[in-house]
Amino acid sequence: MDAKSPKAHHSTDDRIGVLEELLGERYSVRAFLPRPVPRETIVRLLSAAQRTASWCNSQPWQVIIASGEAKERFRKAIYAAAISGAEEGHDFPPPREYLGVYLERRRESGFQLYNTLGIARGDKMAYAKQALENYNFFGAPHVAIIHTDEPLGVYGAIDCGAYVGNFMLAAQALGLGTIPQAALARHSKLIRRHFNLPDDRRVVCGISFGFADHAHLVNSYRTSRATVADTVTFVEE
Repeated sequence: MDAKSPKAHHSTDDRIGVLEELLGERYSVRAFLPRPVPRETIVRLLSAAQRTASWCNSQPWQVIIASGEAKERFRKAIYAAAISGAEEGHDFPPPREYLGVYLERRRESGFQLYNTLGIARGDKMAYAKQALENYNFFGAPHVAIIHTDEPLGVYGAIDCGAYVGNFMLAAQALGLGTIPQAALARHSKLIRRHFNLPDDRRVVCGISFGFADHAHLVNSYRTSRATVADTVTFVEE
């Protein structure tokens, strides 16, 4: 017999309304205030994200939260590696190529960022300088590193992706800003060395988080979303 579903405290409209609001508000924050997030708030965020569904309930994500001096030591190490041009490779293959609508969306997102910051189209030096801000964590007081177990392969990474989504929604609900960063995973070996992780750990991504600097120009634009008609096919006959 199935377990009885718990009685909902809020109406269906209220529940979906809150979720829609959080999804609509969330964006990738690229400027943070230096003020640290209280530990109890971070723990509540992590407790909510821990409810993420996973393949066979394996819950493969492990999370490192670097703050304070520890975050600063890590920032200096990974920024130095990035600015030197060194790249030790992703643990999971990045996209081979963006084509068609995916390329269009990527370009639109990039140009929105550059236009907001007044970076001229084609200014590759300015593009590179802005990209390096990933390794300064955009000024965030905290950075999370999400890693999984190598034998779980792509399914472990998919489960971690679901965890990242819920991490960001929980953060949004708590009044925090986030930005998921695949860029950090370009230096997976450095991350393993820096945090003394075993060789069988695979880095999925990072998440810089904290209180968003709402007054900063870079946080003033929002990316578009495709419609349901663009992404879903209903098969009924």
